[in-house]
Amino acid sequence: MDKDITTESNNEDSTVTSNSEIKEGEDRSFEKRDRRQFNLGPPPGIRERRRGKERRRSRISIGRERYLDMVLKERALFLQQGVIRTTEQLLTVAGAGAEQAASKTEALENATGDQLRAKLPVQAWMPFSIHLISLDNGILKVAPLDEMGDKQKKILKATAIKSGFRVEDIKTELWDRAELIQTLRNVHDLSADRCEKTLGDWLNDIDNGLLLNQFMRDMLAEALQLRASDIHLVQDNASDAPNWIKYRVDGDITPMHLLPSDAMARLTTLIKRDAGLNFGDRTTPKDGRFSFLWQGRAIDVRVAAGPHSQDGEKITLRLLDRANLKSFDTLFSKSPEVDAHLTKLLAPEIKGGGGFILMSGPTGSGKSTTLYACVLEIDRRRRHVLTIEDPIEYEMRYATQWQVEQDNRSFADLIRAAMRHDPDYIVIGEMRDGETVETALKAAESGHTVISTIHADTALQTLERLRSFMPSERERSSTYTLAQQVRMILNQRLIKTLCHSCSYKKMAGEVLEEHKLQALGLSRDDNVKILNASGCSLCSKTGILGRTLLLEVLIIDIPLSKRDPLFRALMSNVNDVLNIPGVSLISRQDSLLKLIKEGAIDPETAFSQLNM
Repeated sequence: MDKDITTESNNEDSTVTSNSEIKEGEDRSFEKRDRRQFNLGPPPGIRERRRGKERRRSRISIGRERYLDMVLKERALFLQQGVIRTTEQLLTVAGAGAEQAASKTEALENATGDQLRAKLPVQAWMPFSIHLISLDNGILKVAPLDEMGDKQKKILKATAIKSGFRVEDIKTELWDRAELIQTLRNVHDLSADRCEKTLGDWLNDIDNGLLLNQFMRDMLAEALQLRASDIHLVQDNASDAPNWIKYRVDGDITPMHLLPSDAMARLTTLIKRDAGLNFGDRTTPKDGRFSFLWQGRAIDVRVAAGPHSQDGEKITLRLLDRANLKSFDTLFSKSPEVDAHLTKLLAPEIKGGGGFILMSGPTGSGKSTTLYACVLEIDRRRRHVLTIEDPIEYEMRYATQWQVEQDNRSFADLIRAAMRHDPDYIVIGEMRDGETVETALKAAESGHTVISTIHADTALQTLERLRSFMPSERERSSTYTLAQQVRMILNQRLIKTLCHSCSYKKMAGEVLEEHKLQALGLSRDDNVKILNASGCSLCSKTGILGRTLLLEVLIIDIPLSKRDPLFRALMSNVNDVLNIPGVSLISRQDSLLKLIKEGAIDPETAFSQLNM
């Protein structure tokens, strides 16, 4: 009898759900009819998405037209030298390639093969022996080594849709078999799937140099496919010490492979040799770099080595993939007002209109990524961009890049030297000391747009942090220059985003206590998305799929003739800055609320970020 009652209850629940869905559908239908009848146009959310889509297309089109003539001449020169590069490859290197990403609510209907391979889980397509060609207006084009069955197409289509692509149909193309096999070897790089097997083979024959080289390559490929930003290796000669290889993915370190100490010593020696380091020296911290090809593109690896314990060594590899460079559309997809204002500052009508722009936040908060996005946004065909970095992470086409600590020159020395090279924009990797701050302010005052980063916890604290670097005898004059030149401060964090495939909806009141609801600005009836702790194949069973920017933005849009109140506030109480007309703040709470309502982050995670 209890079973019957349960069945009846479930039937009632399904009926209620079905009726509510029908009612919701009818409401939407009536809303559309009313909008057509009264010429109200599309709802605000759709209008915003359309505007965003049009803005992205326009930006991509402008970028491609901007550098096309330069790229075509470069390609012709390369061909004469026997170097084959496609126009699309050169445009991508220039930062004017195809659209890189879509918002969470908007599926991509166009993508390159590289973008498809970067986002689709390897287990969904690699076993099918297919080459992912492109996605064109919802048609996924693939070249299969063998004929694809309907079931395989259905699996591939479902996975692509879960990964954020709009796929209506799959079209297969016939390729020459030998050419396709070579493409599969060169582009798809199946080595990541055989990492454990290669490791086992090498450990059984530890003196085999070929297997050692193959394992190192497979390790790098595996890390890239798992979206790792860093690889950590610890070599310890103690008999009871573990020698782990760990990957940092989405901010967290995950132990992956455990090696005997003699095997780890051989691996670290190989890495240091490839990076051009003295592999016999384990006591002196040192840096180097090397590159390798993966999925048809060059990956730059930055190597840092240092001592560990008594006679061991610590190696950290930073994986620098140009495909991970973010555009404004990707970084600020959820903050169009920030995108619009920063774009305006980076394209001043007259020289000197950009002033001083700062990115702040703790280590690992994506400041350098935002800095490079600014460089990509600038028209480097007509403007001279000069960057001063320590170290240079990505080579930026059509920009001048200087490395600090060559010939023992500091940031301040290079800023002074940069002003003699007729720059329009000076991009400074980091504000580290008072001399750098003062020299950067003088550069902004002399008409250059200066963009830099600094460590600070909030947007307002960024101003205090700058003032703390100023020497007491020049504090007043330097603060006055700061008040005159500062235009925008972006304080940022990176926050984990939910996997859109396995996260699920709940009412906010069911998952948060009252004080948390009030702190976040949510009502009990708001729909929120919750982390699925067991995850799915798309997110590697974690429930997390990447990270997004959590912004706190201070916009200072005051005419130069009316900036005296800003100077007085900086000299007395920095909190008074918020009361000045022309100063606006997008708070961290506002950003969190927007991300929660869009279903991008878990509300418990959001609450933990409020007081950080």
